[in-house]
Amino acid sequence: MASAVAAQVQSNPASAPQLQRGIVKMVLSGCAVIVRGQPRGGPPPERQINLSNIRAGALARRAVQGQTDTKDTPDEPWAFQAREFLRKKVIGKEVCFTVENKTPQGREYGMVYLGKDTSGENIAESLVTEGLATVRREGIRGNNPEQARLCDLEDQAKAAKKGLWTEGGGAHTVRELKYTIENPRNFVDSLHQKPVNAIIEHVRDGCIVRALLLPDYYLVTVMLSGIKCPTFKRDADGSETPEPFSAEAKFFTESRLLQRDVQIILESCPNQVILGTILHPNGNITELLLKEGFARCVDWSMAVYTQGAEKLRAAERSAKEHKVRIWKDYVAPTANLDQKDRQFVAKVMQVVNADAIVVKLNSGEHKTIHLSSIRPPRLEGEEKNKDKDKRFRPLYDIPYMFEAREFLRKKLIGKKVNVTVDYIRAATSAMETGGVPAFPERTCATVTIGGINIAEALVSKGLATVIRYRQDDDQRSSHYDELLAAEARAIKNGKGLHSKKEVPIHRVADISGETQKAKQFLPFLQRAGRSEAVVEYVFSGSRLKLYMPKETCLITFLLAGIECPRGSRNMPSGMQVAEPYSEEATIFTKELVLQREVEVEVESMDKAGNFIGWLHIEGVNLSVALVDNALSKVHFTAERIGTFYLWLIWSEPRMNEGSGRLRSVAQLTEEKERVAKYRPVYVTEITDGLHFFAQDVETGTKLESLMESMRGEIAAQPLVEGSFTPRRGDFCIAKFGDGEWYRARIEKVESPAKVHVYYIDYGNREILSSTRLAALSPAFSTRTLPPQATEYTFAFIQVPQDEDARTDAVDSVVRDIQNTQCLLNVEYSGIVCPHVTLQFADSKDDVGLGLVKEGLVMVDVRKEKHLQKMVTEYLNGQESAKSARLNIWRYGDFRDDDADEFGFRR
Repeated sequence: MASAVAAQVQSNPASAPQLQRGIVKMVLSGCAVIVRGQPRGGPPPERQINLSNIRAGALARRAVQGQTDTKDTPDEPWAFQAREFLRKKVIGKEVCFTVENKTPQGREYGMVYLGKDTSGENIAESLVTEGLATVRREGIRGNNPEQARLCDLEDQAKAAKKGLWTEGGGAHTVRELKYTIENPRNFVDSLHQKPVNAIIEHVRDGCIVRALLLPDYYLVTVMLSGIKCPTFKRDADGSETPEPFSAEAKFFTESRLLQRDVQIILESCPNQVILGTILHPNGNITELLLKEGFARCVDWSMAVYTQGAEKLRAAERSAKEHKVRIWKDYVAPTANLDQKDRQFVAKVMQVVNADAIVVKLNSGEHKTIHLSSIRPPRLEGEEKNKDKDKRFRPLYDIPYMFEAREFLRKKLIGKKVNVTVDYIRAATSAMETGGVPAFPERTCATVTIGGINIAEALVSKGLATVIRYRQDDDQRSSHYDELLAAEARAIKNGKGLHSKKEVPIHRVADISGETQKAKQFLPFLQRAGRSEAVVEYVFSGSRLKLYMPKETCLITFLLAGIECPRGSRNMPSGMQVAEPYSEEATIFTKELVLQREVEVEVESMDKAGNFIGWLHIEGVNLSVALVDNALSKVHFTAERIGTFYLWLIWSEPRMNEGSGRLRSVAQLTEEKERVAKYRPVYVTEITDGLHFFAQDVETGTKLESLMESMRGEIAAQPLVEGSFTPRRGDFCIAKFGDGEWYRARIEKVESPAKVHVYYIDYGNREILSSTRLAALSPAFSTRTLPPQATEYTFAFIQVPQDEDARTDAVDSVVRDIQNTQCLLNVEYSGIVCPHVTLQFADSKDDVGLGLVKEGLVMVDVRKEKHLQKMVTEYLNGQESAKSARLNIWRYGDFRDDDADEFGFRR
């Protein structure tokens, strides 16, 4: 080498050779080593040192490829054993050496000692002692004690018949090297991904090595699975141009693996390239290269990495975060986002597509989220050109699009999900997309619910595919490898898009505005009573588009009995201005029913072919809910429907002063008076949202009698565990933590080990194994005794959204009324459950009013006249809490923006 290893001159006489130090990088043979210096800002200099006065056997050499006049040469006897003796003794260790002679060709000969000075083991003497090298006896000089000692050691080895001097010549020590493998794929498969002992013989670059597999002496080239290091590009003239950090990556691997004993897991062999993972006692070189910024992950080979692709992604992510080496200029896709914008919890309001949803943030803002790295079902090739004259409806006409949408709708609508933003896809113009319509900016994220990655679930069912990226494209899902694995499973199992069966066809008739078709459907829908439907679109607060699954048709549906404010729309005379609160009514209806499963009762049909009737969701009549929230007024046609809907309450107008609104029919006839008819109830459960479940005391004895009979029957005829198959919506009996059986309803079935049940007589919920469930006997069904737990919430109060404040309020209620008897009076209806006032059975004190006076909640001001006396009492209690600065009022009075910050709605 032109440059010398860093040396240290000892205080010897001037005639003595200079003592130098270095680290053994490689053992070329039993009598030659390569020594390197310490790295300083890059790979260190190195030099070859041949041991003076001895000779070891030559190792096998492969014929030069492409030259017919050369051939493979085998090992000389004991050559490999000499190399191994020296390798195990000195590789990677610090040695000192002297250079005694240098030939005109530049070859250097000297003595090598283990350690930092000549007191260490003399390597040449050790080889001769073991009979693994011969002494060059020609030219012996009497004043050379080192050579004379070597001769004595050789004579002793001969006498002891060691190594080269054993009888038989050592033919058994010659390896049968195998340079090629006839069928490398079968060879790799035959090993079943079991670790194979090996020695790394050469490092081509950071991620490609030449390894000697033991004990069969296969010499194979192995590329590390899952990564790619900077490499050396070969130019046309045969020279090599290193990529940035290629030399450093090579040295990193060399200094840790070259001529080390390792284990290799051969994992795959695509295109004759053997992929594997090298395991060293000190660690996994693949993960170390990534962590130190010497390599990047590659998708095509990561799929076969057996040690867990997530470890590689984590190591690469660490290097990116610390901006080391090849990542020194790296900028994360979400670098410009605040932490609250990167990760947040939101409520799913709509499924836009098989890869996009609309969520509602805590701020009330609606945001469209695209699922990272997946592509929804789409038409391919000739399918795009079919039925050009037919009106194209992607949801029904693209195979598996409907199934994908339904999967997301059933899993997500109305649920809270965790959103982790992976990247923001910049908007593209039509010019950039080659004339294709431009895409706006997209927020792409990983969405999970209950620990399940929704995108992964879609892909595993074959309802979406994974996008393939350029290797340098970092804008992808943070769980990209799991998506690829899920897709591989879907392909293997023939799921969804990968199925070889005929694709599902959805023949859905759209009779919206089709008067003649609507007339044909009308009698059938009227006779059907309540029919199941899915709300596909909300035009306004009272006008919706429904999908009727049993009838496989789309209809336009108008809510009966009410008149909602009209929104803006184009008219022949020009744009019609929206009526006040039309937008609020539309938003209210969307949030309550959009893409939800509902029940509808068709009463009639208008001239345009739109059906008119009642829509119910979870026991709530949408017409009633709109009127009750002052977002609609009662239509005159309600008078013809009967007294049931006369109780619809039209709240005082929310418009500016002086504007006025129609009231309900009941209010036009007379003003209601508050009815205080308290009845005894037993509070059994209180939720985190300050709702509570209660049983009527009057029917308590019936429940006790039923439970006693049911448990007696179970004792007489023990149940067989595991015989019950849970289905959503079914009633059953469930074994609670106290070992007793109770009536329950199944709300959700995740797996046999995770069944969500609701105890219908007590209001609490639990996740159980199906082995703790059994069928409910008809003798104890809800027909014999209806569910005894009814859900209520407190009237006249607002529950704080702030978690700590809400917890304080809930803890107070649990402490005061759970598992106690109280008195209850229904004050007004609500969308989810009745709003009530609750009194302690002994003191008759109002529980809700007590919460207000303690400063744990705020007052919800109602406008109904018959409730004003109660509202005034609650407001007075609130003022006293403010004056005393209790709990939420400890910082003084609220302004409107303060209330919003604290989580209240003014």
